[in-house]
Amino acid sequence: MCGIVGIVGKSHVNQAIYDALTVLQHRGQDAAGIVTSDGNKFCLRKDNGLVSDVFRTRHMQRLVGNMGIGHVRYPTAGSSSSAEAQPFYVNSPYGIVLAHNGNLTNAEHLAQDIYREDLRHVNTTSDSEVLLNIFAHELQQQGRSLKPTPDMIFKAIEKVHKRARGGYAVVAMISGYGIVAFRDPNGIRPVVFGRRDTEQGPEYMVASESVALDALGYKRERDIAPGEAIVLTEEGELFTRLCAENTRYTPCIFEHVYFARADSIIDSIAVYKARLRMGEKLAEKILRERPDHDIDVVIPIPDTSRSSALELANRLGVKYREGFMKNRYIGRTFIMPGQQQRKKSVKQKLNALDLEFRGKNVLLVDDSIVRGTTCEQIIEMAREAGARKVYFASAAPAVRFPNVYGIDMPAKEEFIAHDRSTEEIADAIGADWLIYQDLDDLIAACIEGSKSKVREFDCSVFNGEYVTGDIDDAYFNRLYELRNDASKGKRAAMENVAIDLHNEAES
Repeated sequence: MCGIVGIVGKSHVNQAIYDALTVLQHRGQDAAGIVTSDGNKFCLRKDNGLVSDVFRTRHMQRLVGNMGIGHVRYPTAGSSSSAEAQPFYVNSPYGIVLAHNGNLTNAEHLAQDIYREDLRHVNTTSDSEVLLNIFAHELQQQGRSLKPTPDMIFKAIEKVHKRARGGYAVVAMISGYGIVAFRDPNGIRPVVFGRRDTEQGPEYMVASESVALDALGYKRERDIAPGEAIVLTEEGELFTRLCAENTRYTPCIFEHVYFARADSIIDSIAVYKARLRMGEKLAEKILRERPDHDIDVVIPIPDTSRSSALELANRLGVKYREGFMKNRYIGRTFIMPGQQQRKKSVKQKLNALDLEFRGKNVLLVDDSIVRGTTCEQIIEMAREAGARKVYFASAAPAVRFPNVYGIDMPAKEEFIAHDRSTEEIADAIGADWLIYQDLDDLIAACIEGSKSKVREFDCSVFNGEYVTGDIDDAYFNRLYELRNDASKGKRAAMENVAIDLHNEAES
């Protein structure tokens, strides 16, 4: 999962892109990058780290120009090396930079095609660089001209959709021309655009979530549709076209469960409202299964589950309390690479308030359970704080299958729910009782009361049904080799050695 932004303005956009990336920081904490266009010259700064760490005053002063794109990276494919920070650049045709959120499920095959047939070189293991080279090649195939036309760009994107598989939301910038954004034919990954009117004319912005538009004073126009592309020229012109056949509106439901900010609107669905309804549905299930429950207090595990926990408590008619205080300077444990780092971070991140636990039957509410490491430690913390009984509720169903469209979940063998019943999972995490949301209720929670055209979602992490239809056991085997914690640790060690050698050479 990553965050993307693109702006075509009437004045320097470096500060605006920086501000947008800070709003989208929750979508990726591994690396950040900005490219601006000054005439026919690109100005680039990217590196590993948070937005506030990557960009200093000296960097911002060099990022001049009235249009640009930015990216915050959360590693899924490839490594966490700074060489794989986005955006990526190619100089032909025209000069193109590209940033991408998602994952190409046929990236290995495409990388071979690029080398053997397109005669292009890919320098990293990132599927974003693969996507950039495919787009550049297909645009070059449209013919030679000093500047591309919208028609040339749309035809190139049609070819990209025919070659690429997976989930992807893309923002690209063509030197001296404008910004291009497009979304995969299934609409798996989110992307929205907005407009802001100025005395000099309209300014346009593309972003992963609507909160970035809100923060900069842009009016949300709409989400980019599945298979749709938009072109925003330096002169302030807007062109749109559907560039794919057999499109299907199946966005990732995990955006609403966990990743998106609560104040975002994604595909015309208010994330906050969806999470409130998740709490309602979960309360209804608890009342069906345990009408005579003995829950004294409902406590959320910060931060994503707060909305669901609050409404759940209201429906049950029990107290809602904040039982954990959060250290704001520790990152989100779910997106930290490596199990050991996650284990270390939980107690650094959360501290239990004894007075809310002592002598009470507590229902802890989390957005989801993936590996189970975090909730096991939190349940232990609740018992140490004096809880009499500790129940646990997940606002999402059991996660049993890997995500292949841009969320770096582990191999399925590392899921706490792998080959376990709900009762066995409760025993494994140390809960007195465990309840999961039903999938039908989760879907209903997202679409009830909204004006969205969405009626189905990619729910593959819960039901194993992959909307692109190209996922098999061979793919899962390759995924396991890449995503299990042992492999990640080995890659990280190799990268650290390379960094140390580089530093020694520099000194």
